[in-house]
Amino acid sequence: MVRARPAESPVSGASNGRLFAIGDIHGCVDELTAMLGTIAPVRGDTVVFVGDYVDRGPAARDVVEVLLELSRGSAECVFLKGNHEDMMLSFLGLPGHYGESFLFNGGAPTLESYGVPEGAPALEWIPEGHVNFLKTLATSYLHPPYLFVHAGISPLRQLEEQSVEDMLWIRQEFIFNPHQLGATVVFGHTPMRAVMVDLPYKLGIDTGLVYGGKLTCVEFNEGVLYQVGRGSRQVKTQSVATR
Repeated sequence: MVRARPAESPVSGASNGRLFAIGDIHGCVDELTAMLGTIAPVRGDTVVFVGDYVDRGPAARDVVEVLLELSRGSAECVFLKGNHEDMMLSFLGLPGHYGESFLFNGGAPTLESYGVPEGAPALEWIPEGHVNFLKTLATSYLHPPYLFVHAGISPLRQLEEQSVEDMLWIRQEFIFNPHQLGATVVFGHTPMRAVMVDLPYKLGIDTGLVYGGKLTCVEFNEGVLYQVGRGSRQVKTQSVATR
């Protein structure tokens, strides 16, 4: 059993521009590029990605490359760590956990996307910039009144008492219970057919893209929901409650 890792203090931010959050991508680059082309973030905007960029889907390398390119633009980008990035780091021999579960949780397509030969040391095949991207992912991001994490938080603990394990792995305990943080927790990790709106407590934005569902993006200022289905490049919009 891995000892619980205390979570570091969340990265904090505030801006006068638009605030976006994008759900789990899992190697689905075409839908990601369609989404980014639609929301077209500009200087002053903040785009938060809640993790799980790799695994299960076919194009993890391309996804990371698109995200790196976006980070070189004018909008502020916040990249959070998902449990799949944590497993991948550990598998590569870097600080992380549960690397032994990486291949059993969809890691093989990720290695294939990097052209890693079977049995070869994977770290030698992954570009240094991609490795640095994985190593520098944040665990949480606080942009009042929202707290962004990958999986959720323990509803029984204050923010400073949270563990990395909960922020990367928690499911039912968080989803089915209110919390007392005083912030709306925006999360991915648990795929759902539709966005989970449980205000003021939580907003779930993993809508199962890699399983044939949709990639979801929420724009919080005006309450706009953007979604693109698996295998499609047509992004549809509708209103969504965010407060």
